[in-house]
Amino acid sequence: MTGANEASFAEDFNVSRETIERLHRYEVLLRKWNPAINLVSPQTLTDVWGRHFRDSAQIFDLAKTPDAKIWADLGAGGGFPGLVVAILAAEKQPSLSVTLVESDQRKAAFLMTVGRELGLHTRVLSQRIEAIPPLGADILSARALAPLSKLLEFAERHLKPGGTALFPKGAKWREELSEAQKSWSFDVACHASVTDSEATVLEISGVSRV
Repeated sequence: MTGANEASFAEDFNVSRETIERLHRYEVLLRKWNPAINLVSPQTLTDVWGRHFRDSAQIFDLAKTPDAKIWADLGAGGGFPGLVVAILAAEKQPSLSVTLVESDQRKAAFLMTVGRELGLHTRVLSQRIEAIPPLGADILSARALAPLSKLLEFAERHLKPGGTALFPKGAKWREELSEAQKSWSFDVACHASVTDSEATVLEISGVSRV
């Protein structure tokens, strides 16, 4: 039986029963692994569909790049937004491959397990972001990983020319944006978060050093 959160997710993001089932299986694996390796804060497991699934799905919806082939998610952790992007892409954009970068070996093992068991088009790189050869990503994401200035350094390295970065940021996003603009030149659009009235998703392109 589909729960209220699952039903509203299916309606809001226009996804099939198969996608909801994949997300449910992901939730089961997340709850199974989390006590051992702390993939997400235990308190947030009371609202997985809101705090994690919906929060991640909005990033996929913002991408609006039907021709994209490579999505790279940096510091993928428990798979947000990367695994949710891969699950949605399986239905909506099957040619999209999602690269999950996670240096923690145990978290990387979790990401590989979910990708394999759900039949997702993913690959996991268990290395430091700085050590990986440029990924040439069409789309780059990172959630709760680093200040914006550092994320732009990663974007300059791993985005292909003309690519787009999507970075969700919390209540202090304006301060981070102002600080980053001292060292970097970039185009930015700010999208209000659907899960947090004080948060935003920064859509960034044309990154270069000042």
